[in-house]
Amino acid sequence: MRAPFKHTKKKLDLFECLPDDLLVFILSKLSSTASSPSEFINIVLTCKRLNRLGLHRLVLSKAGPKVFALKPRNWSEKTHTFFKHCVNAGNVDACYTLGMIRFYCLGNRGSGLSLMAKAAMKLHAPALYSLAVIQFNGSGGSKHDKDLRAGVALSARASLLGHIDALRELGHCLQDGYGVRQNVAEGRRMLVQANVRELAYLLREVTPSASNSLMLTWRTAVTCQRDVTALLSDYGYRIPVPEVQPVNRFLREWFESGKGKLEEGLRLCSHIGCGRPETRPHEFRRCSVCGKVNYCSRGCQAMDWKLKHKMECSPTEHYAEGGGGVDLNNEFAIPNDAV
Repeated sequence: MRAPFKHTKKKLDLFECLPDDLLVFILSKLSSTASSPSEFINIVLTCKRLNRLGLHRLVLSKAGPKVFALKPRNWSEKTHTFFKHCVNAGNVDACYTLGMIRFYCLGNRGSGLSLMAKAAMKLHAPALYSLAVIQFNGSGGSKHDKDLRAGVALSARASLLGHIDALRELGHCLQDGYGVRQNVAEGRRMLVQANVRELAYLLREVTPSASNSLMLTWRTAVTCQRDVTALLSDYGYRIPVPEVQPVNRFLREWFESGKGKLEEGLRLCSHIGCGRPETRPHEFRRCSVCGKVNYCSRGCQAMDWKLKHKMECSPTEHYAEGGGGVDLNNEFAIPNDAV
């Protein structure tokens, strides 16, 4: 007896029915909001179709800065190729990050500088400030390649775009007459403004309980502050260590992990949140009191002073005796809040 015929329907794959345009749009949203590189990569590796569409120009152009927050141990030729695809797609964060890595880690100064300049032309504030630091130090060249006026101009442009470190750097330049005509009052005003912006940012990031504690100290600082010459940091408000930016963390871990090696006589910027290395001996300026630490910028020196160096700094025997042969033009004075 013949078995009854069973009509079976092929299971419909709804995913395959989705048009490519819709998936590209979804992937673009995911790449722009991903909280880490793995979050985006794990989605792209789900299937061949997502892998193909994940490399779409629109998806790569929208990738957010956290997609490029890689660890040095994960750096490879494939990673480098991914960065280049993002750069070709017009992603400014990829231009800046790859530019910093090439300039400081891979030793490709020309290409790295070009990529950072490309990001700066699209008003990328961190790129503008990084170019300012390079101009202040003459990085990649000799000390005669320093261009203080260009550094001030780039810092001013970055500060107008809301970059706190650039605003702090500009304030110190005006206060000290470094690369620009000295204007102490305006410089101090900018330093106060930088501290206010930093505190406001931290208040948005901390938990409500910590926020209440910070607000009490903030009110005390505002009450005590009678004129523009008083910095908020003078009142010792307690704040957590600022978050280190991904590319700066990459730079520091690249050299500290042994992935990259500094040439003899070269040192990293002593500020924990920087990671920039010297490109020639004695490129960075050092503390004028102890001579044990050195910084790529006045902003890094001021931040490190508040975070830890204020408790560690003490005159060494060499400096106490006059520091014979020390180039005073290559030193940072103690910040005003130490006086």
